[in-house]
Amino acid sequence: MSFPSSPSVPSSASPSSSLQGASVSHPLSPYGWDDDWAAVFAPYAEQGLLPGRVVRVDRGQCDVVTPYGTLRADTAFVVPRDPMRIVCTGDWVAVDPDGDPQFVRTLLPRRTAFVRSTSSQRSEGQVLATNVDHIAICVSLAVELDLGRVERFLALAMSSAGGDALLRDGAFAADGAAQPIVVLTKADLVPDTATLAYLVQDIEGIAPGVPVLTVSSATGEGLDVFAAIVSGGTSVLLGASGAGKSTLANTLLGRDVMEVQAARDVDGKGRHTTTTRNLLVLPSGGVLIDTPGLRGVGLWDAETGVGQVFSEIEELAEQCRFHDCAHLSEPGCAVLAAVEDGSLPERRLDSFRKLLRENQRIVAKTDARVRSEMLREWKRKGAEGRAAMDAKRGRLR
Repeated sequence: MSFPSSPSVPSSASPSSSLQGASVSHPLSPYGWDDDWAAVFAPYAEQGLLPGRVVRVDRGQCDVVTPYGTLRADTAFVVPRDPMRIVCTGDWVAVDPDGDPQFVRTLLPRRTAFVRSTSSQRSEGQVLATNVDHIAICVSLAVELDLGRVERFLALAMSSAGGDALLRDGAFAADGAAQPIVVLTKADLVPDTATLAYLVQDIEGIAPGVPVLTVSSATGEGLDVFAAIVSGGTSVLLGASGAGKSTLANTLLGRDVMEVQAARDVDGKGRHTTTTRNLLVLPSGGVLIDTPGLRGVGLWDAETGVGQVFSEIEELAEQCRFHDCAHLSEPGCAVLAAVEDGSLPERRLDSFRKLLRENQRIVAKTDARVRSEMLREWKRKGAEGRAAMDAKRGRLR
């Protein structure tokens, strides 16, 4: 695939002089360059380095769009052993224009980052996209909705603030998390309006305060609304294979840039035609990052996001008799009372518990304090269980 080249810079301009400010005429403005990025980059401009945004990463190298066009750079210079510092699509970087070969010299502090845990036993985080303003969680209406999976995506999306904390030498103050959007794709496959309304209602019930859009690349339904949202800033498309991400990207671009294959008729799953994360400039403004389909979405330091996704449970917990109520069998538990009277679906509570446990396990692998707290809690529950058993045996004697 080819990438759009940047507008050219006059040959008489020096790298440093071409970076003073970030007006709309700046060659990198279509890619999201602004005055804040110019201020952060100023020390590197004085060193004669060029700013650039990573539009694709593969095999230890990346394509970086700079004021002079797109170049191929090696990423080994940027602490390759730290998975949270590996160069990622969406990163702003500094490159040496005179290097041979050319290297990414440093990463600029990330404003936001979407991170999941890897499937390895080393409890590493994998950064999927950086410096994004909107996280579009694409869900296909061609298959049965998996509400638990959507909740998992939302928890990670709502924990995406503070991407600069992933870099040890960054000082950029993130304004807030990237805003999640749930995009229900292939709406044309649900012709019954009543059924479609119920599906939207199901998603809205698990996504408090999150916009839920229905779109169809085949009929154009909802595309004008989605295009208006992504026209400002950088957006990333996330979801399983077959969710219609690449088709949606091609429709917004107005041309076939991303390769697409039909989903399997048996289960509606895709075939992973997108194998890398690609940053694309939209003709109507804004930047879009298309990503490969995700089979697994492990949580990574997502406690804040879990609390936001399940905000109704957090609110109910404040009414529990005990401040440390685990919502299992404690007397005076407002959460269990809500499940009992039907105002809180039991599936919702089960999902909340599952995500909290998973996130705690991930954090405990790298945080000694959390591991100690978990050990104390296991010992306390064990002691309570033994005491209850002894009491029961005493009554039977």
